[in-house]
Amino acid sequence: MIISVCIGSSCHLKGSYDVIKKFERIIEENNLSKEIKLCGAFCLGKCGPKVTVKINDDFYFLSANDDLKTIIDEKLKEE
Repeated sequence: MIISVCIGSSCHLKGSYDVIKKFERIIEENNLSKEIKLCGAFCLGKCGPKVTVKINDDFYFLSANDDLKTIIDEKLKEE
């Protein structure tokens, strides 16, 4: 699984750093570093109300307050 978090200007202001940190924590705590590649990306072209995150081919608008663990679990089940 590849998780790309937008770190462009708009998403940066919406908290992309906090989203990245939460994903990092989830990946580490659940020993998922072999299953998940986490990276930053400049403008994913889908600006929305929250930070734009692309997981494989699907786009999400997320904040650090969202249940990112559940999203990861659901995507892992699809693979």
